[in-house]
Amino acid sequence: MSKEAGLDLVEVAKEASPPVCRIMDYGKYKYELKKRLHDARKKTHQTRTKEIRLRPKTEEHDFQYKVGHAKEFLGHNHKVIVNLLFRGREMQFQTQGRDLLVRFAQALDEHAKVEQMPRIEGRRMTLLLAPIAIK
Repeated sequence: MSKEAGLDLVEVAKEASPPVCRIMDYGKYKYELKKRLHDARKKTHQTRTKEIRLRPKTEEHDFQYKVGHAKEFLGHNHKVIVNLLFRGREMQFQTQGRDLLVRFAQALDEHAKVEQMPRIEGRRMTLLLAPIAIK
């Protein structure tokens, strides 16, 4: 029947008893399947992680400038890692650094949720922010 119709005989379900076959144009089927996968990929969004670097002695204007960048990244649905870098004797002021990162998170509380509270790794303190889902 498939040869008379000029189509292919395709086995759909091997495991079924008896096996199920369909008469179809296999090339067209593969093309449509490829198109569906392409359209599904087009609608997905890959989340990227953006980094913002601060220092314990960052001034207010620079701080606000960095908050603006973070808002922009979060608006594009990216996660933001805020790194606070300590040098030399600045390691003595870890509480100031933690307060700065908490203030950064509070400045973005409408746009982001804290995924990881500030924690220190060597001479670096990190805070991870994730965008809030837009409804």
